Amino acid sequence: MAERIYLDWNATTPLRPEAKAAIAHAWDTGGNPSSVHAEGRQARQLVEDARAAVAAAVGAEAANVIFTSGGTEANSLALTPGLRRNKGPAVERLLISAIEHASVLSGGRFAAEATARIGVTRTGVVDLDRLRALLDGPPALVSIMLANNETGAIQPVAEAAGMVHAAGGLLHVDAIQALGKIPFDLASIGADLVSLSAHKIGGPKGVGALVLAEGVEGLAPLLRGGGQEKGRRAGTEDVAGIAGFGAAAKAALACRERDAARMEGRRERLEAGLQATPGTVVFAEEVQRLPNTVLFAVPGLRAETAVIGFDLAGIAVSSGSACSSGKVQPSHVVEAMGFGPELALGAVRLSLGWSTTEADVGRALEAWRKLADSLLRGRRNTA
Repeated sequence: MAERIYLDWNATTPLRPEAKAAIAHAWDTGGNPSSVHAEGRQARQLVEDARAAVAAAVGAEAANVIFTSGGTEANSLALTPGLRRNKGPAVERLLISAIEHASVLSGGRFAAEATARIGVTRTGVVDLDRLRALLDGPPALVSIMLANNETGAIQPVAEAAGMVHAAGGLLHVDAIQALGKIPFDLASIGADLVSLSAHKIGGPKGVGALVLAEGVEGLAPLLRGGGQEKGRRAGTEDVAGIAGFGAAAKAALACRERDAARMEGRRERLEAGLQATPGTVVFAEEVQRLPNTVLFAVPGLRAETAVIGFDLAGIAVSSGSACSSGKVQPSHVVEAMGFGPELALGAVRLSLGWSTTEADVGRALEAWRKLADSLLRGRRNTA
């Protein structure tokens, strides 16, 4: 039997060797990182080394990195009424783009009546004119992801940041899919808060971070108890997971440029092969995207049919965000872009990684041609 091919890297990535080694070392390190004895100090050093690595990955101060249980908690922690920066006005409402992850769409700790959504264009990019109109009012926290997890479309967060700050608001950026794939830092994108997740860059599942810009105040903890993470996130730190996160962050940035170029070339070949099927729609193809991501649909083909067909051919793909797995739903991202339910129910995501080969792409295209031929035959037989 042929080896299986994994093309669902946006859902999660394999553990990098560097992260695995860091985790194993941490497991062999005793002590609670809050303890003052030698064993505790040793564990604390592993946490602080990782904190520095994650901070360096996004151009932040290490003291402004808050470790969490993952990206969902980081997003939920960020969406806090009353945030302010440099003694400025506190935010009173929340504006979120219509293509955000479910953990952002939930609104965090903002009341539903204090929350509004920012529409996107047909190309899957946030509508800045709509944002400008929504900013007219009390200071707002605005949440816009750096790159969409389904389409890969890179969002104009730097332009949005200028508008948000001019209106007295703050900008939260979910950069979970972007880290390790495209260059950015807090200053270049103008973010006040940034969410990250380890398992999207070759780290372990179950650990993430919220990173603050200098001067951000008013972040109320979600979890209360001990004084961990400077009182901003209670609970004994997951030393092994955090160590793995730090190692993965270093490794991802060290080979980002090389990996991105390789993935983009293979994505372009994959996309061209998919589009050989008549009627294929590749979403957000007109705009800058992550180098590894393709979201496509063929009218009349349901996503679950395609995902099962790929799986039977030994290829793992996805019908959208992995956090919605098991639920046959239309893509909220495709719907927000203005496409109808037929395409929203048929959106299939293929996402590549650092170890994806030309042979993997070839096998995926071969599997797709068989699926597409079967679909077209079915159409002819029922015509």
